[in-house]
Amino acid sequence: MKRLFAAIGICTTLILLTGCPWKAEARKGVRLMTYNVGAFGKELEDSAPMIAAMISELGAETVGLNELDSCNRRHGINQATHLADCLGNPWRGVFGRAMAYAGGAYGNGIVSRSKIIRHFIIPLPKCEGSEPRVCVVVETRRYVFAVCHLDHIGKKARLEQARVMTAELERRYGGSRKPVFLAGDFNDTPDSSVIRQLSHKWTLLSPLGDTYSAKEPHMCIDYFFLLHNGARVRVTGGDICTSFVSGDVQVASDHLPVYIDVEF
Repeated sequence: MKRLFAAIGICTTLILLTGCPWKAEARKGVRLMTYNVGAFGKELEDSAPMIAAMISELGAETVGLNELDSCNRRHGINQATHLADCLGNPWRGVFGRAMAYAGGAYGNGIVSRSKIIRHFIIPLPKCEGSEPRVCVVVETRRYVFAVCHLDHIGKKARLEQARVMTAELERRYGGSRKPVFLAGDFNDTPDSSVIRQLSHKWTLLSPLGDTYSAKEPHMCIDYFFLLHNGARVRVTGGDICTSFVSGDVQVASDHLPVYIDVEF
């Protein structure tokens, strides 16, 4: 009986240490993540340390980020580099300015522990009454990672934004052997005309499940796609993260993070 209780105790400890099975470090390939972080301020003054712990727990290599501030009155820091600092060396952060905001800027970003060879932004068109948007792109030695946050007001704007960033990424990497991943908050559901349009040039990689809101998930709007440029990629896993040992997804942001495991 004592041995039985000891075995149960060991198993319980292992579960607490490792969390759910999908949180284990990917053994092969690359683990990528996308997360609308809500400027690290939906419910906490600064959720970046918590989100950094969640990223570390998940074992992601590169993470696309939506809704970041940079040196404005709301947050007087570059939030992409702030998250990279929370993650520690060798992580680096890239911020892409979408628009001026409160004396600074607001946009998207990417953090990665892989060496970033180059990075750039793709300005996206906007319709009347909508906010300026950008697609932020980083290139590493092995792959290209782009993150976008499409317009939340009108389908017309989202369709044109999807067209423009697809055309630019095709122009730059259509003949490349590197896989090109596109992730982010697309503000549209899987059955929408925007996602159907993207399917002509991209393959959906992430699982379909509710990613918004974090407290009461009821809508799938965050995704991963792969550009049709001939690069061979095998998806070995992926999920929508609903719980962590190191943080609370219900207060870290109003979206749930999404990850994929890929080999190439």
